[in-house]
Amino acid sequence: MSWALRFLGVGNAGAAMTLGSASAVIERDGAPELMIDCGQEALTAFVHRYGRLPDALFITHVHMDHVAGLERLFFATYFDPERRGKVRLYVPVTVLAHLQARVADYPGVVAEGGANWWDAFQLVPVTRGFWHRDVAYEVFPVRHHLPDTAFGLRLPGSVVWTGDTRPIPEMLARYADAGEWVAHDCGLHGNPSHSGIDDLEREYPAQLLARCVLYHYASLEDAQALRQRGHRVASAGEALSLAAPSPGRAP
Repeated sequence: MSWALRFLGVGNAGAAMTLGSASAVIERDGAPELMIDCGQEALTAFVHRYGRLPDALFITHVHMDHVAGLERLFFATYFDPERRGKVRLYVPVTVLAHLQARVADYPGVVAEGGANWWDAFQLVPVTRGFWHRDVAYEVFPVRHHLPDTAFGLRLPGSVVWTGDTRPIPEMLARYADAGEWVAHDCGLHGNPSHSGIDDLEREYPAQLLARCVLYHYASLEDAQALRQRGHRVASAGEALSLAAPSPGRAP
């Protein structure tokens, strides 16, 4: 059995049209297991890659470059009797109210009436983690705007996805302590909401930086500059081979 992390997009919000909105898919034996975030460009990339819509998604936070594709996914799912109510959305509980306000609270979600936005999905609120297809995932808060509004994801023993974040050495000491690859938000220049390479080089030990794969950058030129500093940088469409997950514990 093989596992991989497929980068659907690697750009920041301003580069989503050219580099794809930051999103990835955990694959098992080449098939999509779990989609991470769902910007408009990410959903398009998913359908192009796999020839179908996702069946399960984890939402890190509700900026539109990470959730705008959910509206299109709602319509494609709600009007398909075979899929309605079966697409799993794993959402951190403190993110849920923001997601409701962002995409689900518009009156009259369909013109014909009789539908709630959530009718299309199977909502699974999460705190410390969740089970998906007999595999345990862990969830942890990151540093992106207000506390408890953005979260990362860990597939123990395989990979950590930070989502949008400033440096989080204290979290990675706990959630990336088993040799996992760390897919990390990083641009050439940081800001109050996102990591820059100077931030990571200052706050992370060399052993951790060697396991980081950087995404959420502003341009191909910035990606090349990051590589010239000795770092591994993800490209849209790239698959990162993963170790098999460690046996999980119930969240």
